[in-house]
Amino acid sequence: MTLVIAALAFWLAMWWLNQRLVAVDTGHNQSLARVINLTVPLIFGMTLFVIWELVVRGLEVPTVLLPPPSMIWERITNSLPILWQDFQQTFLKAVIAGYVLGCGSRFIVALLIDRSPFLQRGLLPLGNFVSALPIIGVAPIMVMWFGFDWQSKAAVVVIMTFFPMLVNTVQGLAAAGSMERDLMNTYAASWWQTMLRLRLPAAAPFIFNALKINSTLALIGAIVAEFFGTPIVGMGFRISTEVGRMNVDMVWAEIAVAALAGSAFYGGVALIERAVTFWHPSVRSGRN
Repeated sequence: MTLVIAALAFWLAMWWLNQRLVAVDTGHNQSLARVINLTVPLIFGMTLFVIWELVVRGLEVPTVLLPPPSMIWERITNSLPILWQDFQQTFLKAVIAGYVLGCGSRFIVALLIDRSPFLQRGLLPLGNFVSALPIIGVAPIMVMWFGFDWQSKAAVVVIMTFFPMLVNTVQGLAAAGSMERDLMNTYAASWWQTMLRLRLPAAAPFIFNALKINSTLALIGAIVAEFFGTPIVGMGFRISTEVGRMNVDMVWAEIAVAALAGSAFYGGVALIERAVTFWHPSVRSGRN
């Protein structure tokens, strides 16, 4: 019980510290503002882990139900070769390949839909249908079609990234205003010139929104697909196997690696978005 009281006291202290940091008037000091913006979430995350550790140990929660963070960290440090192999199989092969193929092909399909009203009426409902397919039903079929290796997991990722990329790109291509299009017509611009100089830049925020959504969907799809057939390697395989062996600390270690990989992937896409769409009001306001 003493550890639980210590956890409560620590939470109150960190809450008070974060409140003080948020209330600091940075003025025009951009460096101080960045430091505070980084420090506040770091303190919040550290607080969660400390409270988790103290509460689990204070209440003597069985490690089978919820291991403490220190136990998970020990498992990570002792299982780096296994975790790296699983990361290579799931993320570097299945996720990256499926993400590139899924987003790239849907971007091309969106351009075709923009050129053809017939395709717009036919493919958009099909995209909505594909998005409603349950992954637990699609994954076994992809395994039968493409085998047990990473190719079948990449196929699942391609299906999962279909709808967000297609719909956001189509909506983004329609975002350019009629006045801007009329101006391009007065310049006798071709369809490709209008697309490259007006419509694609206007669609960039929509496209990057789909890329960020798909960066998380891709990892989820690949991990779940590995539950239905995979070589003896991969994040999903390891999670399903270690749960059966009651090695919950290894399961949490895989979850931690997946969370870090997914967050880094999302952050990388967000950084590229800020560099490409620096002119957009949302990016400019975020820098002020």
